[in-house]
Amino acid sequence: MSLYLVQHGINLPKEKDPDKSLSEQGEFEVKRMASLAKDQGFPVSRIIHSGKKRAQQTAEIFDSSLSSEKGVEEQQGLGPTDDPKKFAQSLDPNENLMVVGHLPFLEKLTSYLVTGSPDTPVFKFQNSGILCLDKDKETDSWIIKWSLMPRIE
Repeated sequence: MSLYLVQHGINLPKEKDPDKSLSEQGEFEVKRMASLAKDQGFPVSRIIHSGKKRAQQTAEIFDSSLSSEKGVEEQQGLGPTDDPKKFAQSLDPNENLMVVGHLPFLEKLTSYLVTGSPDTPVFKFQNSGILCLDKDKETDSWIIKWSLMPRIE
């Protein structure tokens, strides 16, 4: 199983768009990252998102490139301040899942899976970036396998 965590693309400010849709730059970067993901050919069985417009748009762009087996669906519990421990308990070890969400949720989820504490920072996300986590077969521990970010910062 691989768990692909994706922070939504850059969105428009609330003053310009109350729904905070993807900006032109955000859409461009998400498409570029989705194309790179497609070129690498990693399997995604399902893509879930928080339901916020920018996350849904990001998920749909990734799905158009990756053609996930089960498509895109909204899932509760992926909001910026939702509990990563609760979500972690729902993970299916036999599924290659992509989660499109927000900060600080994604960073806390990564920390929780890798260290057991959501408050121990282990990774810094970027908009449109992908982090791949995997379960080590020998230790049954989550590890950071790789990341693909739109910018080197």
